[in-house]
Amino acid sequence: MAEDNQRVDYLAGFCCPVGGLAAGKPRVLCHESEIYLSNGSEFVYIYNQEGKLLNAVYRFPDQVWHLELLALRRELYVLCARNGIYCLSLDPQSRLMNQADGEDKEGDFPSSVFPVDSDSCVFPDATLCAFTVLNDIIITLAQGPSKWKMRLFEQPQGSDEDPRPGSQFSEVEFSTCILPSGSNGKPLASRFLPVLCCASPSGTSVPHIPWHSSGGFVLEEPLFGLLFGADAALLESPMILCGFPDGQLCCVPLKALLSPEVALGGPETPVKILHHLEEPVVFIGALRTEPRILEDMDEKPLNEDTSCDCMVAVGHYGKMMAVKSSQEEGGNLVPELREYYIRGPILCAACGVGSRMYYSTHSDLSVVDLACNSNPSDPEKIDNAQGVLPSVLTPASLSICSVVTLSVSSRAPKGEAELLALSAKGRLMTCSLDLGSEDSRPVRMNTGKVGQKIKELLSGIGNVSERVSFLKKAVDQRNRALTCLNEAMNVSCALLSNREGPKPISCTTTTAWSCFQLRDVLTATCLLENSSDYNLDQGWTFCIQVFTSSCALEVDSVGSAITYTIPVDQLTPGSKREVTLPLGSNENGKLDLPVTISCALFYSLKEILGSALTSSDSLDAPFFDECPPDILPDRDGIFLPLGEYTVDMLQCLRFPSLAVAEVQVPGLPSPTSDPVNTFLEASRGQVEPEHMKNIEPIGPDFLRAKYLPPSVASVKVSSELLKTALKEYCSEIPLCCATLQWLLAENSIVDIVKTQVLTEVQGVAPDGNDIHLLVREARNGLAHLFLQGNLYQPPSLTLFHPNLSL
Repeated sequence: MAEDNQRVDYLAGFCCPVGGLAAGKPRVLCHESEIYLSNGSEFVYIYNQEGKLLNAVYRFPDQVWHLELLALRRELYVLCARNGIYCLSLDPQSRLMNQADGEDKEGDFPSSVFPVDSDSCVFPDATLCAFTVLNDIIITLAQGPSKWKMRLFEQPQGSDEDPRPGSQFSEVEFSTCILPSGSNGKPLASRFLPVLCCASPSGTSVPHIPWHSSGGFVLEEPLFGLLFGADAALLESPMILCGFPDGQLCCVPLKALLSPEVALGGPETPVKILHHLEEPVVFIGALRTEPRILEDMDEKPLNEDTSCDCMVAVGHYGKMMAVKSSQEEGGNLVPELREYYIRGPILCAACGVGSRMYYSTHSDLSVVDLACNSNPSDPEKIDNAQGVLPSVLTPASLSICSVVTLSVSSRAPKGEAELLALSAKGRLMTCSLDLGSEDSRPVRMNTGKVGQKIKELLSGIGNVSERVSFLKKAVDQRNRALTCLNEAMNVSCALLSNREGPKPISCTTTTAWSCFQLRDVLTATCLLENSSDYNLDQGWTFCIQVFTSSCALEVDSVGSAITYTIPVDQLTPGSKREVTLPLGSNENGKLDLPVTISCALFYSLKEILGSALTSSDSLDAPFFDECPPDILPDRDGIFLPLGEYTVDMLQCLRFPSLAVAEVQVPGLPSPTSDPVNTFLEASRGQVEPEHMKNIEPIGPDFLRAKYLPPSVASVKVSSELLKTALKEYCSEIPLCCATLQWLLAENSIVDIVKTQVLTEVQGVAPDGNDIHLLVREARNGLAHLFLQGNLYQPPSLTLFHPNLSL
């Protein structure tokens, strides 16, 4: 639709709830310069379009579901939810009287808001869902426990100030799908209301007042007879059309309901099912698809120049039915019914002048043209094309979104169309269209474009197939992610449970000296063992953090510690994974002791959920939550600690004098010796000049060894206390030997100490200095523990035992 041929004017804004107005309940009607509007709340507004003023606001006890205007009688019928039908007089004098009464009764509202009391309710019924007005008859539709009930009433009588309810004179039931009953036995309310309107044949003779049903239309006699039968056509009986939320489109002849045999639930129920859309019916209307012959127009009165030759019904999800009369080759009239599929969900629809139907979705307001196919360039085919509905509908956009209710104004000049619309945000607007412009007409396809349309449809099928494949892949990724998360939760529950005994997944840490690049390096071996029933697959990481004694004194010790991460590709039940890593030295080349090794398992949510979240970015469905993977930081995941292991001085001591060939090769250089320096020093000793032989070397190690005496640490402990604490060690050996074995229990040389039953050992510290460890038992009942050596670090000796605290 070209913007030059379309003009949108915003008239006023009305209040709406959070999230916008819902479709199905708002209504908008127009008569002359006044607009009657309900936005789905308890208010009904009367707006003057010429003066752009709000004349009056009526407040009802509950939500307003439907409006019917009787222009000749100046009355407005209003369906209030769970209350019934109210009748309002539009006479200005009556409005002033209601305003005066409202000021006396309700002081909480301004003078322009008229509270409507129960005296104006002419048909009280909490189950009413729809109604329409035909001449002097009010037709209502109520929801029963198992069926829909249609009742016919006379119009209310009496004065405008005190209308009296009309009497009921007929009733009929419809067997359609009803929602299940609630806890109180009443049926649950549906978000779709039934559609109720009337269709009359073009030759109907109205005995009282002219046709004035705001929800009705007039059909040509051939189509009327084909749809509703010869009996209804002969009786010239208006037909009551009902579109139900289950998709049924039913009809009932009005004159049959007025007969004594059928009145008030007689045995004969003249209900006919015209069609089934298989989705909630939201609109029933009629169009004129063929131009009227001028001679016929001159013969008929003006009020009958509105007959239509096509009836349409639209479902909520886009299924549309159109039916008209067509002529066979033999000259017989047959109904031509076509089903179309337009993009839904359909919020509202309206039929305009000619063959155009307007409908609204959440994203756009569109127009389709149901004019019969004809090709003016080929006169021979014009007669054959008469009465043929288009095979495909091509909607044209009006570029207006979220219109919840729509009506066609009768005030538009000739050659134009004016739409009255209410948006979901509560904006009342008019849209004027130029019907004479070629750009304003929906694009029609000729024979030459059919092939191109087929190619586009095939391309669309390919795109749909590709999208189905993409969605299947996305679903598979999400299923795998959910499976991994389920296993991760099982592993977490198994490790974090407080049950006694060994953990199902454990980590054992041992230390040893290894030769690396001609240097002795202290290494730690962490053995990860899976004794559970679960697999550790993709997403799991084995984390090892090494804290030195200097890191423990810093505030940000976690950030300054060394962290090793090893991906666990697959660790099945019963499998083991061994990781060996060096315990590095500080900036001075010395090893800071004690060293704490912390082992844990980490499950990364970003690695597992990243692909699943990425796959949902392209999904257009509103129920998919778009969540890019950037919202998951690298550290977001599940952290499961496995334990800590502390490496102290006693575990790092080496004893070359006790080691056998299989345990350690003698003659290894000290950890701080450099083979290049050793070679240079040896070479310097061979060619050293005479004047250099008397010069002593300088350095902290030489000065410490020359001027400082050996450091000695001594601890005195009660012998009885040691015997009690170490009873498992000293059952067969002396106390001093048992104490030494206990001190070196986590050293690799402990087996040799146990074999030789020693009370003292001489070894090498991690910095390469000699150390002497001695245990003696004195006569005064005390055990002396001595640690002597030239150590870079101040000597310290810490004893710990579950039953011994020193």
